[in-house]
Amino acid sequence: MSPAAAAVSSEESTAPRRDLAALPKAHLHLHFTGSMRVATLQDLAAHRGIRLPSSLTDDVALRVEPTARGWFRFQRQYDAARQVVRDEEALRRTMREAVEDDAAEGSGRLELQVDPTSYAPHVGGLTPALEIILDEAAAAERDTGVSVGLIVAASRIRHPLDARTLARLAVRHAGRVVGFGLSNDERRGITEEFAPAFRIARAAGLASVPHGGELLGPAHVQEVLRTLRPDRLGHGVRAAEDPQLLTRIVEAGVALEVCPASNASLGVYPTAQDVPLRTLLDAGATIALGADDPLLFGSRLVAQYETARAMGLSDDELADLAAGSVRASRAPHDVVARLLDGIEQWRRTPPGSTSPD
Repeated sequence: MSPAAAAVSSEESTAPRRDLAALPKAHLHLHFTGSMRVATLQDLAAHRGIRLPSSLTDDVALRVEPTARGWFRFQRQYDAARQVVRDEEALRRTMREAVEDDAAEGSGRLELQVDPTSYAPHVGGLTPALEIILDEAAAAERDTGVSVGLIVAASRIRHPLDARTLARLAVRHAGRVVGFGLSNDERRGITEEFAPAFRIARAAGLASVPHGGELLGPAHVQEVLRTLRPDRLGHGVRAAEDPQLLTRIVEAGVALEVCPASNASLGVYPTAQDVPLRTLLDAGATIALGADDPLLFGSRLVAQYETARAMGLSDDELADLAAGSVRASRAPHDVVARLLDGIEQWRRTPPGSTSPD
């Protein structure tokens, strides 16, 4: 780097910037257990006498290879964390703290994804597990002002009939439940076999929000689009490898929930800054940045916006990103209007200032 370029770079790094935590935004890709604070994980584990792997508590982000073995390492840690959530109090605490953490980062809308299957045996079944979480979500919304919706998610590693059971559960609680998802290793299960569950959810007006296009490439994204008809696609970053597919996604109005930190941790890209965010944006895609599983990946929502800024996105572009996340949400109309207004106020605020110009 030349001395002149180095001087410009140094000047840019020290120039006042708008506070990304003050930027109103929606958080659309966050998993229930993966949202947990490390301190909460340790506290619940100690209460239960559960010994945790040091990799969950060492403040070092998970890093695995993009293989079945790498996913197994990730899943083993996630399962270890999930073992501490074994009663109503733990469910409520996890839900509330997820909302509180979002509030601290400027998120005015949280759509948290949960599969109640793992928690059901400890609280009397699937319905009680979901209703506890929904009840605490409503209370946390009242206390923080963050609008909260739930995504009920099935798992690819379970039978598709289980997914139909969860879809019917989601439909019975439509309202606070706003969508139906499909998560876990994209290489497992047959995507088309989960289509009936998504038809159940979609018929009741729930959003279709499956994962796809992270571990597998464009062909898998095409299959998800064809069989599950997503409104939003969890990740979807691999669509950047096929311009025609990306154009199809844009024309269909399918938003992409992009999670740079998790993509890097799972070895999809070398670093978070290598995620093809600019390619997706230049194609006209609607993007909602998400933290995915901050417990394992070591960074929350604002850090994803900081990564986008490090990629070269201007504050206007970051404001556009936030607006896209709000519009892609299933938030009530008044919440959408309030957040979009707040984004424009943030955009008008001079860098380094705390109030609009």
